[in-house]
Amino acid sequence: MAYQIPLLIGGNMVPSSTEQWLEVHNPATQKVIARLPCATEAEVAAAIQAAGDAFLTWKETPVPERARLMLRYQALLKEHHDDVARLLSRDTGKTFEDAKGDVWRGIEVVEQAANISALSMGEALENVASGVDCYSLTQPLGVCVGITPFNFPAMIPLWMFPLAIACGNTFVLKPSEQDPLVPMRLAELFMEAGAPDGLLQVVHGGKDVVDQLLIHPQVRAISFVGSVAVGQHIYRTGTDHLKRVQAFAGAKNHMVVLPDANRQQAINNLVGASVGAAGQRCMAISVAVLVGEAASWIPELQAAMAKVRPGIWNDPKAGYGPQISASAKERVLRLIAEGKREGANCLLDGSDAEVSGYPNGNWVGPTLFSGVTTNMTIYREEIFGPVLLVMTVDSLEDAIALVNANPYGNGTSIFTASGAAARKYQHEIQVGQVGINVPIPVPLPFFSFTGWRNSFYGDLHAYGKQAVRFYTETKTVTARWFDDDVVASPNMSIHLK
Repeated sequence: MAYQIPLLIGGNMVPSSTEQWLEVHNPATQKVIARLPCATEAEVAAAIQAAGDAFLTWKETPVPERARLMLRYQALLKEHHDDVARLLSRDTGKTFEDAKGDVWRGIEVVEQAANISALSMGEALENVASGVDCYSLTQPLGVCVGITPFNFPAMIPLWMFPLAIACGNTFVLKPSEQDPLVPMRLAELFMEAGAPDGLLQVVHGGKDVVDQLLIHPQVRAISFVGSVAVGQHIYRTGTDHLKRVQAFAGAKNHMVVLPDANRQQAINNLVGASVGAAGQRCMAISVAVLVGEAASWIPELQAAMAKVRPGIWNDPKAGYGPQISASAKERVLRLIAEGKREGANCLLDGSDAEVSGYPNGNWVGPTLFSGVTTNMTIYREEIFGPVLLVMTVDSLEDAIALVNANPYGNGTSIFTASGAAARKYQHEIQVGQVGINVPIPVPLPFFSFTGWRNSFYGDLHAYGKQAVRFYTETKTVTARWFDDDVVASPNMSIHLK
């Protein structure tokens, strides 16, 4: 029988009593590697209650002690880095190098959480009025929830629970049901680092479990990363139930290439940013906007993409792994076929990709379209596969107008040798994360991950200073201390003098 994944509740790995189980498959072989429980209503309630009970003690824990927990945790993550990456490759099909990057970007956020003493400082001002001082304090919210996607099973959970817990909260994590083994390993290492019982719970399941988390009265804040439709549901349901919500949703990321750019660098980066991780990144470049004479580079781009092939996780020649599931592959193939039907020019078609020895893998080869227009389905929908669309425009102004007309605003980049062009682009573009000669501008964790428009629903973003604000309340204190010889004279005004 396949390994049955437990729940983490109150510091204990407990078997679920559910009658509903899901199978977790290796996407390169379709072999069942685990069985996942869909937690019962009582089990979800118990996880939330355990988090609520632990919060009563944890919120009083000195901030430096919370920081030391994060220091121990990041040390353990570094020690087990390659082992976690191997598990991640098995769970998702990612190549080993890509999996190591997934783990490392998560460790960087844990390192930032260890800086919580400085990040959570308030402000103070003496003598705002005569003998009156004013200062602000940050205090934790309570029970927080994270709902994470399949594509970064190490990085995105580590975006969430370490910072939330460092801020003094407790946490319930609901990882993707498609690759839950890595989040469970992260939880085990967190417990090994000395986390008190109940700081972190892990529950599994689908929409029913998510909805219970969204509406539970003890839950104060919800962080989500995933698709647009689910993100909208989570944002609306959570806010309707008076939760604080950050929901990171879909994307259609454009890379604008000016003819003065370094040609080989631009082509290299377009290939890696579009088909890397099988295109299953919310920050993947899915549209190349070639300006003016840069349109003549299409044959070289096609030749470079044709050299990349998918493969298994430990094949050093593989550029990327499989789609996460058979249904994900079917969706990508449907959109490729739709692009052809609607008249786009398919220069490179990966629909029939095969990997020797792995006939059942969810393989899709690099796919390149030119002649794409904004009314085509492949442009309007997020493909989430190794598919790059090429569009051509006459000027930088046209490129800016094209990107700004798209409803998404997650990430974009420009490749150019002109500082003036780069400055104009970064200023005028209506996208939250901009790369200049950087194809995937995911910020390091001392900044925040700042998608805009239909790529994000909420007010405060992930990690960095904004995450600390998201996971805390601000309390402002106005104080005056009196001497003993106060004259009797009622103060009838709210004005401080």
